Amino acid sequence: MLLPLSRVRAEMGAEVGGKAGNLGELLASGFRVPPGFVIPTDAYAETCDPLIADLLDGLPGTAAEIRDRIRGAELPAPLREAITAARAELGAEHPVAVRSSATAEDLPFASFAGQQDTYLNVVGAEPLLDAVRRCWASLWTDRAVAYRGANGVDHRVVRLAVVVQRMVDARAAGVLFTANPVTGCRDEAVIDANRGLGESVVSGAITPDRFAVSGGEITRELGAKTASVRARPGGGTEIVERLDRRASITDAQVRELAEIGGAAAAHFGAPQDLEWAIDGDGEIWLTQARPITTLFPLPPDPGRGLRLYLSVNSAQGVHRPLTPMGIAVLGLLFTGLLQHLGLRTEGSRPALLRDADGWLFADITGTTRNPIGRAVLPRALSVAEARSARIYESVLARTEFAPRGGVPRKLLRDLARVVRRTRAPQRFAAALRAPEIAREQSFDLVDQVRADLDAMRPVTARERLAATRDGFLEVLAPRLAQLPGRVLPVLALSKLLPAIAGTAATDAELQVVLRGVPHNITTEMDLQLWGIARRMDPGTAALFADLEPAELAARYRDRDLPADVLSGLDLFLAQHGHRAFAEIDAGMPRWSDDPTHLLGLLAGCARSAAAGHDAAEQYRSGAEEAERELDEIARRIRNPLRARLARFAMRRVRRLAGLRELPKYCAVLAIAHARAQLLAIGDELAREMRISDPQDVFFLDFEELSALLDGADQSGTIAARRAVRERELRRSHLPPMLLSDGTEPETSLGATGSADELVGISASAGTVTGTARVVRDPTGARIGPGEILVAPSTDPGWTPLFLTAGGLVVETGGPNSHGATVARECGIPAVVGVAGATRRIRDGRTITVRATAGIVEL
Repeated sequence: MLLPLSRVRAEMGAEVGGKAGNLGELLASGFRVPPGFVIPTDAYAETCDPLIADLLDGLPGTAAEIRDRIRGAELPAPLREAITAARAELGAEHPVAVRSSATAEDLPFASFAGQQDTYLNVVGAEPLLDAVRRCWASLWTDRAVAYRGANGVDHRVVRLAVVVQRMVDARAAGVLFTANPVTGCRDEAVIDANRGLGESVVSGAITPDRFAVSGGEITRELGAKTASVRARPGGGTEIVERLDRRASITDAQVRELAEIGGAAAAHFGAPQDLEWAIDGDGEIWLTQARPITTLFPLPPDPGRGLRLYLSVNSAQGVHRPLTPMGIAVLGLLFTGLLQHLGLRTEGSRPALLRDADGWLFADITGTTRNPIGRAVLPRALSVAEARSARIYESVLARTEFAPRGGVPRKLLRDLARVVRRTRAPQRFAAALRAPEIAREQSFDLVDQVRADLDAMRPVTARERLAATRDGFLEVLAPRLAQLPGRVLPVLALSKLLPAIAGTAATDAELQVVLRGVPHNITTEMDLQLWGIARRMDPGTAALFADLEPAELAARYRDRDLPADVLSGLDLFLAQHGHRAFAEIDAGMPRWSDDPTHLLGLLAGCARSAAAGHDAAEQYRSGAEEAERELDEIARRIRNPLRARLARFAMRRVRRLAGLRELPKYCAVLAIAHARAQLLAIGDELAREMRISDPQDVFFLDFEELSALLDGADQSGTIAARRAVRERELRRSHLPPMLLSDGTEPETSLGATGSADELVGISASAGTVTGTARVVRDPTGARIGPGEILVAPSTDPGWTPLFLTAGGLVVETGGPNSHGATVARECGIPAVVGVAGATRRIRDGRTITVRATAGIVEL
């Protein structure tokens, strides 16, 4: 019935829970762990399940009654006798520690730390039995119930085991993190310590001593330690109030703890959060081990010294992990583009792209080694991803990223080759000279990509796989390589405008000049959707207001909507059905695959239009205001030559700025084509019962899918990757940059803003006060007229929400990111690069966005 702790292993989690499994694993591997036994989950199920079955449907409101019933439960006689006998074997003279060990703890996505109870210095048989009941009852604290609900853990399947161990008479105790939990650095151990039992440290009741160990060096910060917890004679614990400014442990003990922690992390294969105690003889005991679930995953170690990674997800406004095939598709896209730019690449993915459990990074270490990279990249990032620019500049000060000599000859040769291949200077000059011709040629490239992709007619799975590759290497890449030269004038002139205008214009006034820019394919798409909503009669608008997006999508498929709406949606999807939320991921459904998200966006537009808002008029008035502002700025400049130059520059920016969206639009056409081919392969394999779901193909890469077509069994790979994706989808934090040792460089930067305001980058001038709507996934999101959209990131799949929003606050991005561009053209105040916005701003709270200053007032 009971299990000796020495026989327990981590894989027995369903029987003994996470805590007991990890302790038994450590004990069996030679770590010093207090001896004890485990009351398995079967005992909980036998005793408690019948008592609480009728209360589970009433959670969370019935949690208190569940606890009361369990605390008053009568333990079965055989269980009582077994616990008493096992307790005697530990030595009647020794107090014990009684610890909860739930099956829903130490999961890959959540540690559930501190959710269940522990009882220390338990003396006697009856107090032990009472402690067991109280541990069982702690599975149903309000906090534990809420935490399980937030993490999607079914209350009906959780069980709780209890660990009973000989008590360590601790002279000092605390917590050891084998990786720095704040910075993420895997090479630095952090130890919190205090005299007495570890409860004072774990509970956060005092400020402990903190020791950081890296490379054998110790950094210490001694806490006030105003109290400690000690065992009380006769059982239980007591708090001793005292101010202790001496170090609670010696340097030798700090180093020994760090060494033990490193060994434990190596054993489990992941950084660990350990609890420890030092007895009167100076022996170190481990009393708990759990993985540190908050650390961001790392790309495989390249073994070439410290590396600097830029998040591709963050730069592209995709705040969720990519599917394995999505990453493979992007790798092929970049490979094809680089080849057509004249740069050599090996394999199907550039070596500088690094994957960490679905989060894609680019290794940009090389840019820190030469003066060109150090000068150019911060300026480029400041336009597209402002937070990353600030982080990058801070990293340049580190000795590991010091420049190495001058500009490498290879870099100069590569740049010359790219310029020659793309004819960028000629296209740059031609675009400035004749913007209408450049625009027409650019849109022709889009039409060519669409036509060539549509012309492919593969039949077999092998042909479809080949068509996927050809779509990027033969169709997209040669056209995509022609676009940068036509887009560069926009970026260059946008950066030069402040200098050209000088004191005649503020940054806010120059942002006004960029409102209502024509020929932006994403903005035109949004306004086309708005047009469908605007033309609805009151009855249809009411229908869209009443029905859920899924029901509207079902009616669209059944052709059960008014004819004008059906025709409008048909035309919209024919032109833009390849787009989607997180659209750079081939694993994500397109609007044409599943129009539910699109119908939800259309319903939001219909509600906003019914309330009197007119996004199209707002866009038109923005364009008129931009023209007036342009003339006014030019009029203020006294020097006639400079005034002409300013007018020329502003007009060229307005005529060419819409081209900025075309490269991504083209890329997404090819990604959608690849998705369709891969999904057709998946359908065929599912019919043949070689995979269980057509979507399984998106959890393989090209080589693995090819092997599957040859007969290989990929079920294990698919299942493992699905589990990783489910875990990573729960992750709410995405670092814009990461070092290869796990450090998030942003953690070393000084905080911006205050308790009352957040600071970011102005993307669209203006001031608005309204209700904050914090949205982490646009699917099904509702933004009322005038409400302020607060998001972790945005891509074109989000932008229809801007049509009704009164303002925008985004954690990522820069002045020329997709979200910033569309917000500016829609004329709504926007602040981007606001770190922690979705965490700091409460949904439903009234906030003020002073976008001109880049400030959000809480």
